[in-house]
Parts: sequence; structure tokens; C-alpha cells
Amino acid sequence: MQALQVLSLTLLSVLAANAQTFRPGKCPQPPVQANFDTARYLGKWYEIQKLPAIFQKGECSTATYSLKSPGVVGVLNRELSNNTVNAITGYAKVKDPSEPAKLEVTFFEDSSPGPYWVLSTDYEGHSVVYSCTEFLGAFHVDFAWILSREPTLSKEKLGELYNVFTSNGINIDVMTVTDQSKELCPSAEQ
Repeated sequence: MQALQVLSLTLLSVLAANAQTFRPGKCPQPPVQANFDTARYLGKWYEIQKLPAIFQKGECSTATYSLKSPGVVGVLNRELSNNTVNAITGYAKVKDPSEPAKLEVTFFEDSSPGPYWVLSTDYEGHSVVYSCTEFLGAFHVDFAWILSREPTLSKEKLGELYNVFTSNGINIDVMTVTDQSKELCPSAEQ
């Protein structure tokens, strides 16, 4: 058991050093979008803001969702990092048909899927996405994204979307802005 605790503390130290947002306790269980419609969610989304994530360091980030097969959504994530467009593909599936806004996303065949919960979306303008991973029930790592169909959102809309997180006990104090400026991002559109 002591080796497992050392391993957990080492992992937490690595995550902390990479600005990952880990917190004590179990993952929050926020409500998700009612009557989620996967077909309306498909298409391109621009990342507006996010909680820092070790696997996501670039700007001009987008996510494009497509119907891969019945019940399977194709995922294409792109970002611009050091003047290079990086892309990763994966797929998402609904874990429980009674809660279609709770998806599980996989990017590597031999890895466990990660949660992708749509907390709020109007399908045409914004999406609020949350993911959380627990470690030994003692700590959790939060991931959160605000997405938009356009490269920007108004301050008023952002305020509304922040409330979706904070009213459900999700701390977004270290959320960062993703640069989607026309000056930086045209080269990311390939």
C-alpha cells in the first residue's frame, strides 16, 4: 500500500508541476444537458477557455465531431503549438443511453476512455464540457472547456457559462483563455 501512496504522490507532483488542476476528494457529479442530441452537437467547435491540461498546450484549438457509425462519434482535436498544427483523432460513445450527454472518449486503443460530459449546450453557440478523473478516491483532476461555434464569446455569455461550473462545485479559478485570434490562427485551418 505504501508503494501505491508514493506512486500517487509522485503522479500528483507531476500534475501540479504541469499546472494540472487537482483537488482533494472525489469528483463532483454535476447534472448534464437534458435531452442531449448528439446529431445537433456534431460539427466544429472552437475552444474559448479551458482548465490547464498536461496534454493540451497550444492555441487555436478546435474540436470537430462527426458521426463515425451508429452510436460512435468521431473526434478530431487540433491545436497550433510552436508553429505546428497538431491533431489527434479518437472516438466517443455514450456510456448509458439514459444519460446521452455523458460520453466516454478514447484517443488510444489500449487506454481507458475518459469522461466527456456536456453540462450545457445550445448546439448553435456554446458548449460547457467537464471531465474528471479520480485517484484512490482521495484526489481528483478536473478538466473543463468552454466551446463555441465561433472563435469568440461575449463576456456576458462567458459569465453565464462560468456559473454552470461554479454552481456545481467545479472550481475554475485557473481557467485560461485560448488564443483564437485571426493573426495567429489562420495557419491552423488546414
